[in-house]
Amino acid sequence: MAEPLSDTQQACWRAFIESSWALHTRLEDELRAATGLSMADYHVMVALSEAPQHRLRMGQLAERLVFSPSRLTYQIASMARRGLVRKQSCPQDGRGQEAVLTDAGHAALVAAAPLHLATVRETFIDDLDDAEIAVLTRVFERLGPRLRATSPRS
Repeated sequence: MAEPLSDTQQACWRAFIESSWALHTRLEDELRAATGLSMADYHVMVALSEAPQHRLRMGQLAERLVFSPSRLTYQIASMARRGLVRKQSCPQDGRGQEAVLTDAGHAALVAAAPLHLATVRETFIDDLDDAEIAVLTRVFERLGPRLRATSPRS
């Protein structure tokens, strides 16, 4: 059995989990209300916009977003129905599948980005000083790779 958290550790954990859920909910609600996009839509489009030729193999995209293969398949199908992405065979081997950002998807991302940035600033970044940003960056850059490596993706 795991050792109980100290009062300080418990306070840290609860502050993190409750604030992070509230932050994600606010980001999701504001993005969806203004653009019709979910946070998952937005992050898929960001990942594809940063990839060479705006395309990634489905496995690479799932790994980057920490999505299970079935979750990514569902997400891409939903976005394809709306014309934001398309799914196609990999040109290199024809066996794998790629997600490709469409022109409409790129336009939706460009339109949504300023609103999303404003919400991120208002709800998170602008309330932190440089030292706090540096600490949070160090913490999550250290935790992120370990969490991604051990995340169940089934």
